Amino acid sequence: MAKISSVQFFRQVRQEVSKVTWATRKEVLVTGIMVFILGAVAATFFFGVDSSISYVLMRIFKGLGA
Repeated sequence: MAKISSVQFFRQVRQEVSKVTWATRKEVLVTGIMVFILGAVAATFFFGVDSSISYVLMRIFKGLGA
């Protein structure tokens, strides 16, 4: 593999970065809100599942006299 100068490297990097399609402010905001909402929904769901399993196990172990 041929070595290139650092000036040429940074020129190529700048060229590639100019090809990137960047998200708009609105897209970033909407996506961020969606992530927050889905995270809250997942946390609520897993809290409910965990609480239910904990309740069932406590009832089983109290019934066994443990």
